[in-house]
Amino acid sequence: MNSQNKSKKITILYALLVAGFLLFLAVMLITTLKPRDLPSLYTKNTSKAVRGSIISADGFHIATTVKLYKAIVNTHYIDEKKRDLFIKLFSIYSEIDTKEIEQKLNKQKGIVVLSYNIPQKQAQYLKQLAYEFRRLKVFVERKNSITGKTSLHGLSIIESGESREYSYGKLLTPIIGYPHKAEEDGYTYVKGVKGLEKKFENELQAKQDELSQGLRDVNSYIILNKNSFTKPEINGYDIKLNIPVSLQIRIEKMLDAMKEELQAREVIITIMNSANGKVVAMASSNRFLPKSIQKSDYPSLNSAMIEYSFEPGSVIKTVTFALLLDKGLVNPYDLVNGHNGRYKIGRKIITDEHKFDWLSAEDTIVHSSNIGIAQLAQKLTGTEFNQGLINFGFSKASTPDLVYERAGSIPSTMQLNNEIYKATCSYGYGMRANLMQLIRAYSAFNNNGRIVTPKIISSLIDNYKREILIPNEEQIQVIKSSTAHRMKKILIKTVNEGTGVKAKTDGLEVGGKTGTAHIVEEGKYVNEYNTAFIGFANDEENRYTIGAIAIRPKKSQFASQTAVPVFKNAIDIMVEEGYLKPNIVK
Repeated sequence: MNSQNKSKKITILYALLVAGFLLFLAVMLITTLKPRDLPSLYTKNTSKAVRGSIISADGFHIATTVKLYKAIVNTHYIDEKKRDLFIKLFSIYSEIDTKEIEQKLNKQKGIVVLSYNIPQKQAQYLKQLAYEFRRLKVFVERKNSITGKTSLHGLSIIESGESREYSYGKLLTPIIGYPHKAEEDGYTYVKGVKGLEKKFENELQAKQDELSQGLRDVNSYIILNKNSFTKPEINGYDIKLNIPVSLQIRIEKMLDAMKEELQAREVIITIMNSANGKVVAMASSNRFLPKSIQKSDYPSLNSAMIEYSFEPGSVIKTVTFALLLDKGLVNPYDLVNGHNGRYKIGRKIITDEHKFDWLSAEDTIVHSSNIGIAQLAQKLTGTEFNQGLINFGFSKASTPDLVYERAGSIPSTMQLNNEIYKATCSYGYGMRANLMQLIRAYSAFNNNGRIVTPKIISSLIDNYKREILIPNEEQIQVIKSSTAHRMKKILIKTVNEGTGVKAKTDGLEVGGKTGTAHIVEEGKYVNEYNTAFIGFANDEENRYTIGAIAIRPKKSQFASQTAVPVFKNAIDIMVEEGYLKPNIVK
């Protein structure tokens, strides 16, 4: 009996062990077969490429792009016991006041955006903080009542967009232009609207975003090995200018002062290397902050250097005389009747500010005689005059580095066969031009008869800091070298003895021509003027073509008292900055 009981006990025990083992196997099988939310063995990181910078000739970043990040947290996952710790640490790392953070967390439950505009450097620190929060168990797992699944969400730092920054404020506007914001898939980026930002949009824009993916370690970092994949970030090209900040700042300050002194609507100037077309300064008195454009800034958004087209007045006399001289139709020493300041061609009466009896042909330029040049211009045929103006670059775009240029207009061949059209066009009426067209035309007189194309951009710089130089455009021979040499002497004489005497600078070779023209409004000439002085300043090594225009100055209608002083001030600044060295002995 005892042995039977003992046997039964052993059987029951054995059965229990087998049952327990089978139950264990069943549980293991169910656990194995049951669908679970296992964390992925793989992870990936992405990073947006950014727009390229605009850099001055002396290496200063005028326009740059910075990434912006947003900080997101889900309040349901914050451990209430460690909520204060979260607020204090996030405040320290983000520099956002604790009260502001607390207000945002209290205002809304669930997903809360703590900031939309976190700078890139701060974002990196906050990403490290997010890992620290996990280590400190600031966030806890929560079970979804609907799905029954548990999850954990911590602090997320996500790229939200980019911001265009202009470190020097209004510097180089409106040439540099401005951008506007656009959005794609929730990411805010910028696109150029005007100026260099618009013209070089394709070069500046980001090329390729960064992507890394592969197996992850316990901290969710990618394990970089032969099985991982990385696509590098390729930012947009940086654009390097020929314009240095040091010179541009001083020129702009000078224009600000001259605008006030002359009581002008705007004063503009361009300084270009006559040998290669490099623009070293291009400035306006009317500028704006690209990131905060006001309604009052609207008139300043256009670049007056290329977008303001006007009747240039007497600065065209130089071009007219060069065409005559180049074709052998006039000798500089020929005598011209000044008709005592009043001369009639057809039904039109032409007048001179200063009355002349007789004067030499070249003195029609030196002393700016409308009557003299109007008579000399009759020697040109309409075809010769029209084609000559086209060859000098008028009615054509002058500056490839900028957009929206107003190319102006010139009279047709048929119109220039008419003696009145021929006369008025000879001294800059009946045609329209912009400052850069005048700069380009006058470069011929300082470059052996060849016109050069203004060049604002020096090079493109790629992601690997390799510099891609922008080639100079081909120079065009528009007049003979001998003609240009003679015209240069006449322009120097104009500064030494004529209407440009206020531009004279000891030790430098300075030449130029004044121009004053009535302004047309609604088809009628009004009692307001634009004044101009276009010329050059050279030392023994450097040659610069310079053009200054005062738009609607109230102080005086004479270029000699408005545009010439602007030109002279620019030369003085160039001497002080070392661009010109007065050492020419005359």
